[in-house]
Amino acid sequence: MLLDKILPPAKIHMIGIGGISMSGLAEILKNKGYVVSGSDINKTPITEKLELNGIKVFYEHNENNIEDADAVIYTASIKKDNPEYVKAEALNLPLIERCTLLGEISASYKNSIAIAGTHGKTTTTSMISLAFLGANMDPTISVGGVVPEIDSNYKIGNSEFFVTEACEYVESFLSLKPHCSIVLNIEEDHLDYFKDINHIKSAFNKFVAKTDTDGFTIINNDDKNCRELTIKSNLITFGIDNKSNVMAKNIDIEDGYTTFDLIYNDNFVAQIKLSVLGKHNVYNALACLSTCLAYNVPIDSVKDTLLKFHGAKRRFEYKGTFNDIEVYDDYAHHPSEIKATLKAAKLKNANKIWCVFQPHTYTRTKTLLGEFAKAFVDADNVIITDIYAAREKDTGLVHSKDLVDEINAVSNNAIYIKSFEEIEDYLKENAKKDDVIFTVGAGNVFKIGDDLVNK
Repeated sequence: MLLDKILPPAKIHMIGIGGISMSGLAEILKNKGYVVSGSDINKTPITEKLELNGIKVFYEHNENNIEDADAVIYTASIKKDNPEYVKAEALNLPLIERCTLLGEISASYKNSIAIAGTHGKTTTTSMISLAFLGANMDPTISVGGVVPEIDSNYKIGNSEFFVTEACEYVESFLSLKPHCSIVLNIEEDHLDYFKDINHIKSAFNKFVAKTDTDGFTIINNDDKNCRELTIKSNLITFGIDNKSNVMAKNIDIEDGYTTFDLIYNDNFVAQIKLSVLGKHNVYNALACLSTCLAYNVPIDSVKDTLLKFHGAKRRFEYKGTFNDIEVYDDYAHHPSEIKATLKAAKLKNANKIWCVFQPHTYTRTKTLLGEFAKAFVDADNVIITDIYAAREKDTGLVHSKDLVDEINAVSNNAIYIKSFEEIEDYLKENAKKDDVIFTVGAGNVFKIGDDLVNK
């Protein structure tokens, strides 16, 4: 293991340090006594916070950035021709991928809790983290989004608990060996790496197989693909429809809250009240409650945490108003996530729902085009902007206009607008009082809502 061989105060350089996971790992390394630096292309609130905490950040990828490094960490999106990667190889420096580092760090905790699934990881990780914090269990936390209650995507604790998201992309979660693994759902996604759903299911099977046999595997029993996993540790199931260890019964929505009866092994435990809307958040809360029951977290403390939880940043996040129109932002970038977000949006009883969607990656858009076409039926008006390339290059095989055509064949409510400025002008002219606007996508579409509210 790298961290057994390279001890503090060794110098560690991180390529792509501004990433949501990398930044948290950078702080954990610094807390362990390492001298940490890193590089990224853009200055963001995350990189500025790293700098305030004494971590040197370079805003370009340059081979000179790593001259004093003893080891180099890189993310899965870093190409092998990156000048810093090339230089590290030339200097024969230890090179370790982010997921491997995360695995090493998590292995140093007695109770490592890893939350996996196609959707809901950030929200569920936030819920569990805050529930443990609320019970004074002082976990170390690594979340794939900013949690307002800790104003960060990470927190360094002093207990044997480590709570982290477990991302399936390029099977990076296989670097983990959790004491507790949680699988929220399994669907087709990341098809630039995975061949098909069977390949994805195989990866999740490998993930749960790495769970300590004396630990816990917690799965969504309403998800067919989860039910087909092979479990070798102590199994806890949660669900709404299928009989499970942990269940939500008598679900009700009133005055902006979701309430349900928590049932554990056929016995009523408590009535749970959520401040976040949508059936998908009931599932997320059930995963949190299952974890807390497994680790004997006092249920009254968990109830209080869930009531106060209003979501992580970019998860059904209220941004403000303009012209008496509420503006929200959501990270949803998969058809199932978009459906869940817009179904929850309908619970707000707005005059009309506007959805501004920025597709994320060409591969996902092309492969799931049919599923995307059916995802917007709960919106009154849909605006599609250009595809956010992320780690990909435009092959010319799919365009946002193709998605507009597919949506209109199903619900006839979509238009294409290229620039953010044009979208903002269109919304100012056409959205009316008591409408709601949702900016949706994993790219930078949130800037539209920020502009509308702040200008």
